[in-house]
Formats: sequence, C-alpha cells, structure tokens
Amino acid sequence: MKSSKEDMRPYLEPTRFIDSDSREVIAFAQHTTRGVPSDTEKAVALYYRVRDDIRYDPYHIDFSPEALRASTVLRRKSGFCVEKAIVLAASARAVGIPGRLGFAIVRNHLTTERLRQRMKTDVFVFHGFTELFLEGRWVKATPVFNLSLCQRFGVPPLEFDGRRDSIFHPFDRHGHKYMEYLYDYGRFADLPYELMVHEFRKHYPQFFAEGVALEGDFEADASRASLEP
Repeated sequence: MKSSKEDMRPYLEPTRFIDSDSREVIAFAQHTTRGVPSDTEKAVALYYRVRDDIRYDPYHIDFSPEALRASTVLRRKSGFCVEKAIVLAASARAVGIPGRLGFAIVRNHLTTERLRQRMKTDVFVFHGFTELFLEGRWVKATPVFNLSLCQRFGVPPLEFDGRRDSIFHPFDRHGHKYMEYLYDYGRFADLPYELMVHEFRKHYPQFFAEGVALEGDFEADASRASLEP
C-alpha cells in the first residue's frame, strides 16, 4: 500500500544530522540532479555521486555531532558508512525524495590489518545505509565503498538502479566471504546519536580509551593488502 504524503513528512524534513536545508546539501543535490527528469533517476544520480565522490574513511571517525552532519561531511569529502548514508538521505530530501536511515550489525571479512587490530574483531556495529521512497516503496541503497576502493579490494562495487535493493554482496569476486548481516536496528528519520555512541562504547571501548582516529590511509592500506599472497 502506498504511504500518504503525511506519512512521508518525517522523511522529507531537515533534522539535526540530515540537514537537507543547508547550503552545502542543497547545492550538492541540485548540481547532481540538474536536468534529470524523474525521482528514480535523481536518486540513482545522487547515489553514485555520494558513493564515488565522498571517499570511504573509517580511520578518522569523529563522534562530535557537528562532524556527523551531512553538510560537514560534504565539506570534508570523506566519511564512514553512517556519514555517507546521512549525506544520501539529506541530498534526496533536498530534491523532494523521502529518505531515511537504516542500521545493522555486519561481519566484514574484508578490512585492513590496521583497522582489525584496533577494533579487535571483524564485527562492525551500526553499519549505516539509506532507504529512499521511490515508485511507491522503500528501496535500500548502500553508497559506502567508493569505486576505487572496491577495485583495490577486488570486490564488485555496489550498483543501484532505484528499483532493487543495493546491499552488500556475501562474497567477493574470488568466492571468499565478504559481508554478513547479523542484526537489524531498524529505520530512523534521523541519526539516533545516543544509541550509536552507546553501541560503539559497548563493542569498542578501546576507541574511547585510546582515541578513535587511526594514522594512515584506508585505501592505501587496502591496496597493500590486495597485493599480499
């Protein structure tokens, strides 16, 4: 059943983190979708721009609220999965497409040794993705890993056509385990900030004792890992 416009209101309005009314988000969304006729095509254009123009970087996570806002991520041009999902939701709302956030716990078999040592696990809590309301239904979009990073890791990049869910592949190109979904937190009109911080503190207390940021470049480390036997 189609949702009414009133049902969509929480997913169209600007929020604390999905600041779709900010100058940066509006400019980004309008530039990306200029001349694009339909909402579905606009959503696809925004997906690929967020996926590839904002570099995935889990080494320099900043939990301050200002750092997590869509406008801040756009200025920085890098972010981890939660931040990239926020940008996609914000830019969709800026052009009138309802967008919301989803979060899951995933087991990621494809990471760098530096990140694995800091996390002390291959389980990633609060993995973020976006859902967009297109053609009468919610469609999942995961704009996390930019194309160049996927090429370095040897995994197929996630594509998005606005009609089918775009979620992580279970295996890489060589048949090795890549990503497993373990738990679903649900869907949210804005980032549930306190819940996210609680989950990170619970699962990765070392982040808050030692500091979250890591030295180095995640994509460069991925390139080195792909060359190892």
